[in-house]
Amino acid sequence: MTTAAASATGAQDPSPATGFPQRFRAARATHGPLVLGLDPSGELLRSWGLSDDAEGLEAFVDISVAAAVGTVAVTKPQSAFYERHGWAGIRALTRLVAELRQAGVLVLLDAKRGDVGSTNQAYADAYLGADAPIPVDAMTLTAYLGLEAMGPFFDRARAAGSGLFIVTRSSNPEGRAIQTAVGTDGRSVEAGMVAALGRLNRDAEGAGADGLGPFGAVFAASHDYPADIDLVAMNGLFLVPGLGAQGTTPADVGQCFAACPERVLPSASRSLLGAGPDVARLRDTVLALGAEVGAALG
Repeated sequence: MTTAAASATGAQDPSPATGFPQRFRAARATHGPLVLGLDPSGELLRSWGLSDDAEGLEAFVDISVAAAVGTVAVTKPQSAFYERHGWAGIRALTRLVAELRQAGVLVLLDAKRGDVGSTNQAYADAYLGADAPIPVDAMTLTAYLGLEAMGPFFDRARAAGSGLFIVTRSSNPEGRAIQTAVGTDGRSVEAGMVAALGRLNRDAEGAGADGLGPFGAVFAASHDYPADIDLVAMNGLFLVPGLGAQGTTPADVGQCFAACPERVLPSASRSLLGAGPDVARLRDTVLALGAEVGAALG
């Protein structure tokens, strides 16, 4: 049975007994915290000498799996770059997720879903849990329609042992006007989001023995230091975007998360994928940045 077929028939159990933070901690001990972004843009495929179509995308999947296994703890495919190829792209994403997870690599899907009610339930059904058609370890969400509206995601993530990362402090400057806006309680939107995630993570049903819950934040280290935000009290993980191509350095990450360095997942894509398509060169580039990030986080 192929890996894709195994995933489709449920032969792979995507609902382990431990939660995502605990699985990340175990994988981090071996491979470090660096997250390898797998974003097959048309420009990237062409730079690798591949065609910008389904055939080129399948070749990208083969190279990515070969480079990631045994090199990183976590990969982060951006779903948009697969969806743009239609059903063939979804097929490639499904195979990528299945082969990485069967090889022991955690998959954090960057999908940034977020709506209300039954729509959120449908999104959660698609990616979280043993019966999901594309079962991932964790995924990103946006909560512009309200954190309470994310209930279907929260419930399914708890049951499945999955992780969720809510966009809280993005790396793009355009988002700062909303994220730093101050509410009636005197707190910024991003500070209120971190506090709310902390309350969710303190729920006994959602936290592991180490106190870390399944609900994390996408939290950039590329802006002013968040002195008014208690990162430790969130009791969750932080996905840090923008490393490399967007200007964030390992030193920036180390400074921002000095109080909780073991909870950080720094992510890089373009700055790493530029070393492809040669698998050995790509692995070496990932390992080099991983070592730099590990040193910055202590």
